[in-house]
Amino acid sequence: MADDSGTATAEKKDVRESEEWQKAVEYSITDEDIERQNKLLGYYQPAKTREYIQTATTDNIRNFAHGCGDDNPLFCDPEYARGTRWGSVIAPGMMTGVINSPMKGDPTPDEIRALKKSLFKGVHVFVSGSKWNFYRPVFPGDTIYSYNGDETCEVKQSEFSGRSVITVRKDVKVNQRGEVVAVYRILRVLTERKTAAKKGKYADLKPAEYDDAAIAEIDEVYANEKVRGAEPRLFDDVTVGDSLGKMAKGPLTVTDVICFHAGGYGFVPYAPTVGRLAYKNRMRIPAFYIKNEYGVPDVAQRLHWDPVWAQAIGNPMAYDYGVMRENYLWHYLNDWAGDDGVITYVHDEIRKFNYMGDVQFVTGEVTGKREEGGQNLVDVEVRFINQRDTETVKANATIALPKKKGIAMYPEVPRELAEEAAEMMARHWELSKR
Repeated sequence: MADDSGTATAEKKDVRESEEWQKAVEYSITDEDIERQNKLLGYYQPAKTREYIQTATTDNIRNFAHGCGDDNPLFCDPEYARGTRWGSVIAPGMMTGVINSPMKGDPTPDEIRALKKSLFKGVHVFVSGSKWNFYRPVFPGDTIYSYNGDETCEVKQSEFSGRSVITVRKDVKVNQRGEVVAVYRILRVLTERKTAAKKGKYADLKPAEYDDAAIAEIDEVYANEKVRGAEPRLFDDVTVGDSLGKMAKGPLTVTDVICFHAGGYGFVPYAPTVGRLAYKNRMRIPAFYIKNEYGVPDVAQRLHWDPVWAQAIGNPMAYDYGVMRENYLWHYLNDWAGDDGVITYVHDEIRKFNYMGDVQFVTGEVTGKREEGGQNLVDVEVRFINQRDTETVKANATIALPKKKGIAMYPEVPRELAEEAAEMMARHWELSKR
């Protein structure tokens, strides 16, 4: 209940005392779940979800970049971008992962439906890293479709959450011309909420606090960040051991998470929704909704902004989405590579949580350079270190750079993959005519 001013008058309760929370933590990873998951490996199907963004535009590209703290004019300023080799604004590469228009395909076989029904119900999912192969940019007007399936499934014992399952899902991202834009492999860790809540591995971790001097030190990093931009970074001028510079991200706030969602991260089909849409979503996936301390059903993913719920499942405070730091990684790499560079491969490992109040300092160095398949490639390693001097992300990437004569190119799509994607899109267009 609330009084006329809108002030809550009901006494707050410990969310862990609610019936919904008790049910939520009862869900376990079962041998049957693991057996069913293994039977699904290698089965790929069209992604029928409609993400917040289905077609790239000048505006949503800019908004997505801004949602990641990236003001690179290649993404944000059409007039500037017209003067680059691309002739237009292009999307930050990892934005490809959040664009999706429903792809049509043949009905899912009954045996696959049965395997997927309530699989790992109520189990918490962490994104723990990814691998990207990039084959072409996304321009305004490009619609992205995808098909996906799980490649691997591994059972482990986790220090934080006891028994866990690690899966790799492969998403093939295709544009409206049937061209492969990227392949996105997502490393997901599935854990039992009850185990995570009991372990409390990070329970003694204290929120970061900053005085004016500490904020000034972070601001100095921001002030010295460089966007390479229009000045080509040439392969000939790069040396193994070169620094990629230093970037700051944070201190993390709830505002950062809101901006990331507002920029286009939909988290579909589990997206935060409002009013009647939230009601319909709750009817569709009731296990995803757990009452808060006021007795209101709310999404389980609120652990990214609600410290009470985060603590209820074993974390000391709310924390970011792993994909936020993956996009920060792209920002860092692209600032160094410049407009003429092409990021062809990224592999990141999300090693620790990024809690509210944490700041990430991003550094990297060149670890190798080579000529391969007509490409001039530079290999780099990148680390995210927080204010506790803890490594939270480790990554490596490959970037194609131009020589003094010539331009850097994307790699060719493997023939089998190109044919597979073309067939999927041909079937989509065939079904779309009916």
